[in-house]
Amino acid sequence: MNKKAIVFASISAAIAVISVMLLISIFSLATKNFGLDVDPIKDNQNLFNTARVTVTNTGKFTLNNVTVIYDNKSRERINSLPPGQKIMLSPPDNSSLKSVTVIADHGLMVTRAYRTPMKIPGMMGS
Repeated sequence: MNKKAIVFASISAAIAVISVMLLISIFSLATKNFGLDVDPIKDNQNLFNTARVTVTNTGKFTLNNVTVIYDNKSRERINSLPPGQKIMLSPPDNSSLKSVTVIADHGLMVTRAYRTPMKIPGMMGS
């Protein structure tokens, strides 16, 4: 074997090892036992407003006793949310659409302000 082939094989092996290590570290950090993602959206149309709150279990285990609190007033209860499951909720009519807080077992609590999606010219509602 010549020197070029040995150097090329060594570099290829090092790149492969580094790639595998990076993938393992990324996936091990991204998966927690209990995790929660909350995405509240309000869309101001010309004649009316629409709003929704998406709650996603990002952990490895089922979340129990999930409570959604709209603007520190109205509450909605979800008994359990399996891993990876996403649920979309409609805020009550009397909600001011400023923020939403989601609480679950295992000390999880996430508060998010409503966001407004970007308007794209030519699309409905823009």
